[in-house]
Amino acid sequence: MSYTENENTTSRQVMVLGGIASVIFGILLLTWPGATLSAIMLLVGLWWLIQGIFMIFSIFIDRSKGGWKLIGGAIGILAGILVLQHPLLIPMIGTITLTLVLGIMGISMGILAVIAALAGDGWGTGVLGIVSIAIGLLFIFNVWVGAVVLVWGTAILMIISGISGIFWAYR
Repeated sequence: MSYTENENTTSRQVMVLGGIASVIFGILLLTWPGATLSAIMLLVGLWWLIQGIFMIFSIFIDRSKGGWKLIGGAIGILAGILVLQHPLLIPMIGTITLTLVLGIMGISMGILAVIAALAGDGWGTGVLGIVSIAIGLLFIFNVWVGAVVLVWGTAILMIISGISGIFWAYR
């Protein structure tokens, strides 16, 4: 077996494992969204905490940019502690915030699309703009619906991505 064949086999195995992990996380997110988001946030909180500690300790090894390392480390430690203390609350706040941001983006993009349609881009652009505005308003005025759609959409994309990764690994 040559080096290239071995490299291709390793890449294929990595793609298959990544695809399987993506499908599993997608299914978990669909079936147990609260528990899955909380588990992910616990890992993120732990990662931020450890990253912050290492960033501060790195000042003793290399003093360059020490102020930035101290600030970054402190923020990492505080964010990690906050997430670890409130693992059920943080996913909700994060999802709601992201839903509001997506709602504002949807309205903004929709308005630009309607303006483009009125400037001559065609009625199709205008219809898509109106749909984008409607979805943006839905996300802003009913963040829970937007949050559910966001979680389900992410889960479905993870499953599709995982299946396509597995498919392309053997193609």
